[in-house]
Formats: sequence, structure tokens, C-alpha cells
Amino acid sequence: MSTVIPDAAHRWRCAGCGNLTRFDVTRTRRTTEYWHFDLAGDHRVEETAVESESVESVTCRWCGRADAIEVISRNDAVVANDPAAG
Repeated sequence: MSTVIPDAAHRWRCAGCGNLTRFDVTRTRRTTEYWHFDLAGDHRVEETAVESESVESVTCRWCGRADAIEVISRNDAVVANDPAAG
């Protein structure tokens, strides 16, 4: 299953239970990073460029379904029905 990451106008929703806020996401990323080492040998990543990314799966944290995840408009989301809103 390949799933699209929602943009600023969209979000994920579980059609099974109504969850809007909790998902387990498995993704693969190919990146190029600039690592800066200090004289002691410790490093920090100062720049990261994402070359490619694919979402392998999205699973609802509440009901465990991966087959019911949909991308919806943020305006269409009914937050009051989200199990996490309780």
C-alpha cells in the first residue's frame, strides 16, 4: 500500500472508527545530510535534503486498521467525532 502524505489543506481520517489524530506511519526516506564533526569526534546533522520519500503504510492507532485510512479536507473533518477528543 502506498499512501499520500496530506498537504496543508488535507488530513488523514480512519473511516473505520473516525480517528483524526493518531496514526502509525511507516515510510522510507532517501536523504543527503551534512554532518559536522567537532574535534572530539561528536557530530550533529546541520542540513538534511530529502531526495525521495514513500509512505509504505498508515495504520490507525485506535482500531488498528490500515485498510480504512483516507485523505480528507481539513474543512470536512468533524473533530467532535474523533475518539481522541473525548
